[in-house]
Amino acid sequence: MTAFSATPGPETELPTPPGFRQNTALGRPLAALMRMTEYLSGLVLAADVIVVFVSVIYRYFLHDPVDWAEEIASALMVVLVFFGAATVLGRSQHVGVDLFRGLLPARWQPAMIHAGHWIIAGVSISLCFSSCLLLVDSYGQTTPSGLPGWINVYPLVVGSLFMTLFAVANAVNGTIRVVLGSLLACAALAAAVVAWNTFVPGNALKPGLLLTAGFVGGLVLGMPICFVLAFSALLYFLAEPSLPMLVYSQQVMAGTDHFVLLAVPFFVLAGLLMESNGMSSRLIELLLRVFGRVRGGLGLITITATAFFSGVSGSKLADIAAVGGVIMPAVRQTGQDPNEAAALLACSAVMAETIPPCVNMIIMGFVANISIAGLFLAGLVPAAVLAVSLGIVAVVFGRKINPDDAFARRRPLLPLLGGALVALIMITMIGKGVTSGVATSTEVSAFAVVYALVAGWLAFRELTLRSVTRLFVRSASMAGSILFIVAAASSVSFALTIEQIPGLVSDTMMAFGHHYGATMFLLLSVLIVIVFGAVLEGAPALIIFGPLLTPIALQLGINPLHFGTVVVVAMGFGLFAPPVGLGLFATCAITGTHMKDVARPMLKYLAVLFITLVVLVLVPAFSLWLPTRLGL
Repeated sequence: MTAFSATPGPETELPTPPGFRQNTALGRPLAALMRMTEYLSGLVLAADVIVVFVSVIYRYFLHDPVDWAEEIASALMVVLVFFGAATVLGRSQHVGVDLFRGLLPARWQPAMIHAGHWIIAGVSISLCFSSCLLLVDSYGQTTPSGLPGWINVYPLVVGSLFMTLFAVANAVNGTIRVVLGSLLACAALAAAVVAWNTFVPGNALKPGLLLTAGFVGGLVLGMPICFVLAFSALLYFLAEPSLPMLVYSQQVMAGTDHFVLLAVPFFVLAGLLMESNGMSSRLIELLLRVFGRVRGGLGLITITATAFFSGVSGSKLADIAAVGGVIMPAVRQTGQDPNEAAALLACSAVMAETIPPCVNMIIMGFVANISIAGLFLAGLVPAAVLAVSLGIVAVVFGRKINPDDAFARRRPLLPLLGGALVALIMITMIGKGVTSGVATSTEVSAFAVVYALVAGWLAFRELTLRSVTRLFVRSASMAGSILFIVAAASSVSFALTIEQIPGLVSDTMMAFGHHYGATMFLLLSVLIVIVFGAVLEGAPALIIFGPLLTPIALQLGINPLHFGTVVVVAMGFGLFAPPVGLGLFATCAITGTHMKDVARPMLKYLAVLFITLVVLVLVPAFSLWLPTRLGL
């Protein structure tokens, strides 16, 4: 698996890009370009926070809305997504699955890896070409507020150009035999497809078939998920004569041009700030000192801390990094089993999928047209039920520890209480702001970033200009990798719509639901999302199946808040389930464990989570009680 690393601290130097090491004459300028792009992405993220925060101040306190703020913030997000995605590509840290490639002979591995690099380069070149066509078409057009139409297209052009440079640098990093051999193999396969469709038009490969082949082939090669999606969509656009090429980049960009998605980078940044300014360590230390001597106390603290931090960062990687960075040293110092702790940490992340302001809840609400505030409320009780279920198992299989062994140096109690209180205020502010409907999730997330910055500077004195700069850079990269998946999946969704796949799936699932009932339809939907949540990654599974299945659920009388909640939990279950789940690999990387060692102790937690998930499906009241009480 390849995945974005959430482990480096704010003061840690980022690794040298693997594709830039051997050719120093070319590598040094490219590495410098990538670092410049990273810092520019961080600067754009900072500007976006300022724009949204200032617009909130003007709207709610000065009662003078800034009309252009939302459009400028969305334009800045386009820069953030494509520049951030380019830098993550340069460091080869996009999320991908190499399980399928690993099933093939080892001697094929280098060629397959480089074939994937060349395909990524081809996708980047095609995206750049398509965006240039879109740029020409955008001249003379204006946005709704009167800004020039090209304001959103230039970042896509430049970002895709950077992707091309970094992708080629990664592709040529290898032996001449492997590099040229993989390039010629890709070129020969492409030429064969073109020749077949040109000279045998009666039996030409259909665009839908090429889309499927590109998707399966990308997974087998172990390519990053975002480029698997972009590649499969690209094949469709190239094979479909009725679609001009500029529509490809237009659909990719359309996947990110939504103000609500700004909550993703903002909440990721807030979580990383909370980790770095000392909030997370103080809260976990307090929990350890209070509950550490209880049987299974360390497991209960893991569950509780993950729930707390999920209500800030919204990102599972950020949650695991924040909790694991403090819990795992305590686990080892007190003589506990690190594999058991890592297993519970991963399952706690599944539990926390529906705790506001989870990124996947935002994405589900966005793609399925479900109230995000309603989803946040609907997810609280199911998360509590899942937490209690995990807590019971943690107590049964856990043991007592001596909290004094967990810390090399104990903080004084009063400052520790004060620090934990500052963290709880932030968590309460976010939860109240999002679920009350007073402000949007994006606006609340901007406030959370500002609060974490001020608290880190005034209350703890643990943030420096250098560390804050690195946090903005790191957050921009993480957000770019997440949102580029959304962008690529948007182009696939467009192609599937042209092929009328949603209608076909809708008819099939509708027939199933009418024949077997709404409950069986919901259980089947959960199983589908679990499988694809493991094979893909959380966001693509939701983006593809959320819009397909939600309308059917509505027609069958299933409440959309109930449906959205159980689907997000199911996606999280697949994301962290062995042997494929990307979230589990990320957890092992963060905790310093191995998947094969974590899988066995994890089975009991997964069994309890699955049983509880079935209960949540069968009893909608768990999801609907709180929204109903509050009139949603």
